[in-house]
Amino acid sequence: MTVKLLDRSKKVVACELDPRLAAELQKRVQGTPAQTKLQLMIGDVLKSDLPFFDVCVANLPYQISSPFVFKLLLHRPFFRCALLMFQREFAQRLVAKPGDKLYCRLSINTQLLARVDHIMKVGKNNFRPPPKVESSVVRIEPRNPPPPINFQEWDGLVRIAFTRKNKTLAAAFKHGSVLEMLEKNYRIHCSVKNIELDTDFSIKDKVEEILETNEFSRLRARTMDIDDFLR
Repeated sequence: MTVKLLDRSKKVVACELDPRLAAELQKRVQGTPAQTKLQLMIGDVLKSDLPFFDVCVANLPYQISSPFVFKLLLHRPFFRCALLMFQREFAQRLVAKPGDKLYCRLSINTQLLARVDHIMKVGKNNFRPPPKVESSVVRIEPRNPPPPINFQEWDGLVRIAFTRKNKTLAAAFKHGSVLEMLEKNYRIHCSVKNIELDTDFSIKDKVEEILETNEFSRLRARTMDIDDFLR
């Protein structure tokens, strides 16, 4: 795949974990016009600092699919698009819509930061040896500019909501560990902002008030879209 990309590109930055495969690639392009167009990075792509790039094309080890997607989406400066091959179910999660069986935290986080399209299915018989799973190619185009939110805070919210995506938000936010975490964070926030809390302050009452006031109590994460969460 890398050799074919070199035929059609001005420059290709290739990242390969296996030194043996990296050596084989260098051997294939040695002495050809493609040699000067290839920049080879040997190492774990998740631990590597990515250079500027316009387009990303990758057939990934499926176990790093999720962290690689978010490494790309948080990469700056922005790239134009990525064409990535994933395990079929992972790809379906990326493009899933509210109400779909596979709609999850991965779906909404990815779609918050990018436009995601399913391009094509790739059957397991296209590989030697054939894997146990089917694959799909997905196109990811980052939203530029990105939404004006703190992604860590956003992810914290949807993490709570999607832990039990079929439960109502009222039920999701009633768990003791969730309330304990929210109270700790809220008290820190109030301390930083010099906001004085009443001695009888209850985080449970505060959460219930917010959910009821905004008519969120009976909503379920599995049917909520990005706009619902942004409210």
